[in-house]
Amino acid sequence: MRSRRARAISACLVVILANVLGGCLGGGHALGTPGSQSIPVGQSTQNIESGGVSRTFHLYRPQGLTDAAPLVVMLHGGFGTGGQAERAYHWDAEAERGHFLVAYPDGLNRAWNAGTCCGEPQRVDADDVGFITAMVGAIEQQMPIDRARVYVTGMSNGAMMALKLGCQSDLFGAIAPVAGTLLTDCSQARRASVLQIHGTADDRVPYNGGPGKAFSLNGTARVDGPSAQSVNATWRAIDACGPPNSSTAGDVTTQIAGCADGRTVELISVADAGHQWPGGEPSPLAEKLAGLPAPSTALDATDTIWQFFAQNHR
Repeated sequence: MRSRRARAISACLVVILANVLGGCLGGGHALGTPGSQSIPVGQSTQNIESGGVSRTFHLYRPQGLTDAAPLVVMLHGGFGTGGQAERAYHWDAEAERGHFLVAYPDGLNRAWNAGTCCGEPQRVDADDVGFITAMVGAIEQQMPIDRARVYVTGMSNGAMMALKLGCQSDLFGAIAPVAGTLLTDCSQARRASVLQIHGTADDRVPYNGGPGKAFSLNGTARVDGPSAQSVNATWRAIDACGPPNSSTAGDVTTQIAGCADGRTVELISVADAGHQWPGGEPSPLAEKLAGLPAPSTALDATDTIWQFFAQNHR
């Protein structure tokens, strides 16, 4: 049995990894009491039972929500948490301006089962699609949400999970992966608008596809998936899109394809940006210990994604 000191050291290492790499990588029931408008204004945390496991998610409700509101699900990266994503990516402030709810679920052991990645959830084949679906249902029990305007975004492993949700669920009107790739079968996907954001210098989830540099300090969690352009082409085929048009402003190149039923599929490429959430909070510790770059300031990914969501619905 490990000593108390050894357990404490292990716990500290997990916290350090969460801070260093947080920007990288079936049905249930709410444990709270359902009721109209019972979600408090501001930040709150709830538990839900899904797949026989107690899971946690965080919520942000801005002032003044009275009617059915849009909901954005923000999925943290590997080694991250919902709380870390809430602090790093500025979605609470965006929700105040845009008048929508934000949910920040916690992955099982700080990761998501996105297909061939990542960590314990992938090894045990955790039903994260079921968990997130149940979470949305639990939120709806407590206040009205606009079912046509439920969206999902994510960073790194969370972006991969967002793409998996797009492939395996019809819940979301639009999805927006940042620094992610497609690691699951998408042959049965329902049509949804998609916005990808990816740095061209990403060495963890390479823009041009193939194996990336390992995420963790012990050399594990290496991602090997298709290129950003290939993922975009997959969704253009799903959504019956026309040829994309491309434009460049500074370091940002935007590729937009118009699709059936008014949907769009977009790819925003940020020149020389690494594995990061553009416009997010910098982490000096991540830069020093994990070799991750500071977030690009060429683009505010959060505001860009919300503007995309606001124009698309199921």
